[in-house]
Amino acid sequence: MRIGVTGHQRLADPSGWPWVQDSIDAIIAQATRPLVGVTSLAAGADQIFARAVLRHGGEIEVVVPFFGYAAKFQISAEQEAYFRLLEAASWVEVLGGEGSDQERYLRAGQKVVDSSDLLIAIWDGQPAAGLGGTGDIVEYAATKGTPISHINPVARVVRSLA
Repeated sequence: MRIGVTGHQRLADPSGWPWVQDSIDAIIAQATRPLVGVTSLAAGADQIFARAVLRHGGEIEVVVPFFGYAAKFQISAEQEAYFRLLEAASWVEVLGGEGSDQERYLRAGQKVVDSSDLLIAIWDGQPAAGLGGTGDIVEYAATKGTPISHINPVARVVRSLA
């Protein structure tokens, strides 16, 4: 099974991350094997997801939004984790093309959805803060009819969408 991810890089209440990790683990544990996780390896949700896929014996495929993406990480530990996970990937695609960073984030998120049988969305349910944010990718997946497992880190509820 091919599972993609979209989600927040930061949570208003960081104590929610362990609950998010447990929720991701529960979904992945039930997935049909072989397991492939598709991600852009952003800080937060993407990196937690990628580590979970690897822990469960799957492989990760990475969609990098643009050349120089690693320079966008605000915290060096998150950038270091990005490079470690990138090295563990079985496949990496760096997207080209023109446009703003946000437009390229949107294209990368759409590519993740297009490459997945299921999308895990770690999302508070609010509209995207900028183009290509989690809300935009969830909307794109819903429009395509891609099944979505919505992990809401604020309400601490997991439900299926689409």
